Amino acid sequence: MTDHAFWHPFADMGAVASAPFEVVRGEGVHVWDADGRRYLDASAALWYANLGHGRPEIADAVAEQLRTLDAYSTFGDFSNPQAARLAERLADLAPQPGSKVFFGSGGGDAIDTAAKIARAHHLHRGRPERTHLISREHGYHGTHGVGTGIAGIPANAAHFGALVPDASVVAYDDADALEAEILRVGPERVAAFFCEPVIGAGGVLPPPEGYIERVAEICRRHGVLFVADCVIAGFGRLGTWLGIDRWAVQPDLVTLAKGITGGTLPLGAVIVAPDVAAPFFTGEPGAPILRHGATYAGHPACCAAANAALDLYVRDDVIRRGRDLERPLLDALAPLADDPLVGEVRGGVGLMAAAEVAPDALAADPGIVAAWQAATREAGVLTRGLGKGLAVSPPLTITEDEIAQIGEAMATGLAAASRRVAGGARA
Repeated sequence: MTDHAFWHPFADMGAVASAPFEVVRGEGVHVWDADGRRYLDASAALWYANLGHGRPEIADAVAEQLRTLDAYSTFGDFSNPQAARLAERLADLAPQPGSKVFFGSGGGDAIDTAAKIARAHHLHRGRPERTHLISREHGYHGTHGVGTGIAGIPANAAHFGALVPDASVVAYDDADALEAEILRVGPERVAAFFCEPVIGAGGVLPPPEGYIERVAEICRRHGVLFVADCVIAGFGRLGTWLGIDRWAVQPDLVTLAKGITGGTLPLGAVIVAPDVAAPFFTGEPGAPILRHGATYAGHPACCAAANAALDLYVRDDVIRRGRDLERPLLDALAPLADDPLVGEVRGGVGLMAAAEVAPDALAADPGIVAAWQAATREAGVLTRGLGKGLAVSPPLTITEDEIAQIGEAMATGLAAASRRVAGGARA
């Protein structure tokens, strides 16, 4: 045992506690460790530093807000100028005019919020039996109760018991499977379908051609609310503001976080289509109240960070870069597929890509992904380990030369992992 007090998320603490990797400074697309060594942040921390690190415009906006009004609740009729302004700006980005915006502390509680709103919407429309939630294999929807319960990554839910009654998972790439599940459960019982436009933490899985349009149509036809989980996809990651707006669909709810502040402060939001929000906005005596909310919903300093981030996205024309750079990123990783240790390289839809270890190599050495990630770090690039491979989602401010460095470092790391496998075979 160790006296290391910090319990890290998703970590083997027996290994981490003895040798934590401390990041102490960030600037642009780079971060520095406690020894002063610089690394290219190819994962944008956790998919969120879309604008890069150390933006003084955001820091100044937050500092000014803290000096003016550090914090105050937005429960009931309380508001603040930063939250009100941000809500209007997000509503203006919504696929449907007249949408409403509900704030939270991050992507996980945005998913919980969307699930509650979906079920409450049906209840107040006279359909209380519509409680069933459907999601996709490999889908990741955060680690709150609902997100854990509906996610399509079994390992993340394996030790917590059943968290969400009335939920099921369908194939991630088959729209017909969604419709079959709706019919199996009964359309009159299904509340919502949760869909990442590009599955992120589950492996960087772009949707098949026509998939997004097809599932949106299926949901509409059966009265099922379509929830677009754009926590990763939003704010330029897919080359559009929300991510889902890359496709010509109109989701009923859109969950956002991460890039909304450039990752600088925790903030989540749910954009709610006007017809979904309508039961709660009648203004009539006895109208239903959504008895739900996070303590820090609409936090003025967090909203100030988001407003400053949105200003930068516009001023520097950042949003389009997710699409402009998607092909250079995929091209940089493509040569990895020539190595027998690699089973597949995926990407091409937004500034995110992944390289997955071949199944036989992973079976022969379950530690190979961790070794590859560590060796890539040693080569000066930080990536995101996803169990079966490595993912990258660099800041949108990255250059094409820096993208090439990502591919080179991953190749260097893979060569080191290959030597590990060869050494194991000789042993």
